[in-house]
Amino acid sequence: MKNIFKIIMVMILPLLLITACRDDANRDWTTPEPSFKLYDTTLGAAVLYPTMESNPFILNWDNAVGGSGNYSVVVSSTEDFKSKVELAKSETNTLKTTIGALNTAMLQAGLSPYSSQTAYLRIERGTEVSNTISFAVTVYPTDRPVITNPTAGSGLVLDAANPTVTATTFTWVDYTYGINVSYKVEMAATGTTAFMLVGNTQNTKELAISNFDLNELASKLSLPVNAASNVDIRVTATSESIGGIITKTSDVVTFKLTPYQPEFKALYLVGGGTAVGWDASNAQLLNQNQNISEIYTYLENNGLFRFLGQQDWNPINYSLNADGINDSYKYFATWSSNLVPDGNENIKFTGNSGLYKITIDQNTKSIVVTSSPIPTLPSSLYLVGSIQGWDAATAIPMNQTGDAEFEYEIAISDGAEFKFIGQQAWGDLEWGNIHTGGNSGFIGPKGDNDNIKYNGGGNRYKITANIKMGTYKVTPL
Repeated sequence: MKNIFKIIMVMILPLLLITACRDDANRDWTTPEPSFKLYDTTLGAAVLYPTMESNPFILNWDNAVGGSGNYSVVVSSTEDFKSKVELAKSETNTLKTTIGALNTAMLQAGLSPYSSQTAYLRIERGTEVSNTISFAVTVYPTDRPVITNPTAGSGLVLDAANPTVTATTFTWVDYTYGINVSYKVEMAATGTTAFMLVGNTQNTKELAISNFDLNELASKLSLPVNAASNVDIRVTATSESIGGIITKTSDVVTFKLTPYQPEFKALYLVGGGTAVGWDASNAQLLNQNQNISEIYTYLENNGLFRFLGQQDWNPINYSLNADGINDSYKYFATWSSNLVPDGNENIKFTGNSGLYKITIDQNTKSIVVTSSPIPTLPSSLYLVGSIQGWDAATAIPMNQTGDAEFEYEIAISDGAEFKFIGQQAWGDLEWGNIHTGGNSGFIGPKGDNDNIKYNGGGNRYKITANIKMGTYKVTPL
């Protein structure tokens, strides 16, 4: 019997050894067997977002065999913990930290923002480990965009000869979010916080800008022309998901920008609240003297208007540079209190109907509407001057041909001078030439005018004055 038992053992032993070897081969020796228990987190499946940053995150576990202390709480994006990140250390069998710290550790462990992924947690003490707990979680980004162009201290000189050519392309690096992210590029004069919008992109980490557009921005920032000024650039990333809206702004990069003196633009007034109505072909040209464009003209209460760059609707329109206004219409950075934006194209005048002075500074992009010294339209108009004498009592009555529009035919000698008055006497109702020469131009009230000086032959002419539009014309017959 003993011999039979020995024979059986000899036959079974190799089988047991083979099975044991197979078990050893199938065992994952990179993951040690747990020697103490980590209790599950109450976080569960969660979407994290910045407003939770200070919320508590608590873990509890049994003490390891042989005492407590020197615990390390680790996080991984994979179950094998080949790439792990330490969340925190603890001297007890409890850890109390924050959602913000947990979010950062999971990002460092390789979890991507804005997508639900599985995170793995365990406790380690030397060679001892706890069991692993896992949960589905959506983390939020914490890093900010980093501007790569321009670089700090670099210089950019704008090219007046090539206004439509790209002056530079602003670039930055940022997360790949997995959802749509909007970027806003802003600029300010160094030493101020008055950042102005350069442009927007979506999901694209670069923004090209032309010489003209960047020069326009430099003008709004009141940077001196033909001189290098320090400016600050920043990029803000905004994303929205089930976790809420997250906004991250880059560090400021300071570089030097040299703008050029722009060519001042012709500006034409048009609108239902003006004397010309909405007929773009008759849009009213403003008097221009370098950067100042101005005119005395009629504006209607709650009337609408805008400015054109030509006597046509295309291609240039100008309105207020207010929030919500379409980019193609932005122009005026500041405006007087009697003006408000109307829709995304027009300006509304909120003052009383009457005659006003419109003054535009093209350097500062400002528009101011002030009351005229003569706020109402005259019912009569007279010619006075060297064409017949400066005695206001014998001033020539003009013929009215329209609403505050008058004309008169008369022989004029070369070098004659004249003005318009509202009565056959000197007084406040007086209009003359405002800072322009020639045989047509702009008229303004007393205190802001000169004599109209005629240059031409001694023939008969028709003199026209339109007080409502603030213009005059001398036309040969």
